[in-house]
Amino acid sequence: MPLILLILKIYIKINISKVYKLIMKILAIQNRLGIGDTVMFLPYIKVISEKFNIPISLLVKKSSKADQFLNHTNYIDKIIILKRDSSKADRHDGIIGSFRLAQELKKYKFDKVFIFNSSLRYNIVSRLSGIKEIYQYPLFKKKNQHITKQAFNLVKDKLNLSTNKDPQIEIDKNFETSIISKYNINKNDVNILLGIGGSGPTKRIPAETFLSVIKKITIVKNCKFFLATGKNYQEQIILNKIINSEFKDRCISLDELTIFETLPIIKNCSVSICNDTGFSHLSSALGVKTITLMADTPLIYGSYSSKMYPIIPDGETSVSHNTLGKDKINPDKIYNQLISIIN
Repeated sequence: MPLILLILKIYIKINISKVYKLIMKILAIQNRLGIGDTVMFLPYIKVISEKFNIPISLLVKKSSKADQFLNHTNYIDKIIILKRDSSKADRHDGIIGSFRLAQELKKYKFDKVFIFNSSLRYNIVSRLSGIKEIYQYPLFKKKNQHITKQAFNLVKDKLNLSTNKDPQIEIDKNFETSIISKYNINKNDVNILLGIGGSGPTKRIPAETFLSVIKKITIVKNCKFFLATGKNYQEQIILNKIINSEFKDRCISLDELTIFETLPIIKNCSVSICNDTGFSHLSSALGVKTITLMADTPLIYGSYSSKMYPIIPDGETSVSHNTLGKDKINPDKIYNQLISIIN
């Protein structure tokens, strides 16, 4: 009889655990600004998802655009927008905003939260929202903090998990097929994404650099170029120089599309050549080998994935803020790297 009771207890415990996993809710807080910042944390979010066998909800800023590129990714659940804007007062700013945020999060009934920063604010917000288990970077240690090492340490120290995997974004297959058909993407062509935009003028490589590469590669390969950029006036100048060049029949502009609509196009490119822009992060996370042109940003943003091949300005051994090297990115180096990848 005792053996039967023991087996019964184990059976009940296993099934309770399964039910708990089904109803368990986990939140990850990533409050950095851009697309790249969010993409860089995806390996750590995915490993948490795999550990608990459930998708993870994200609290991110609107500027991360996460709702446009993670809505088909299976290990992501809800995307909750953090309404904090450094240029104006927003809903979640200040002490009152923190209480508002806590009340909003409380409705989701999260069991655990992983906070990818050292802020006391989000620790308190999590407690006020009723989250019992809080995992976070060490408090008050933001200074000189490495962008990804601390995330690695968090999942390693708290959950005994480790990951050296690249970020991964998923796309619905039917949606991908429809976009491929709509834009007549031919696998026999060398389809190249040109991420010519950039969040600031010092990151935008001149049109002449891209045109030099286009001229060389079209001599040896049958290429089609997809030009990804935003609506900023200076970005449009670069776009127009390329789209109105002698290679205009080979170029397709993506600036009228949403990020969501560009994902299948990017995924079906043979290779990408991108400034330090959101498109370089999306491209590599979609599994496309991506040449990253690093003119004025810490090198980690263009080298954290095995799919990334950084090019730095001539005369530099590394690159960081204020390198100001956009005019020293050598098109011959881009071309040589491009040929190496294609071949």
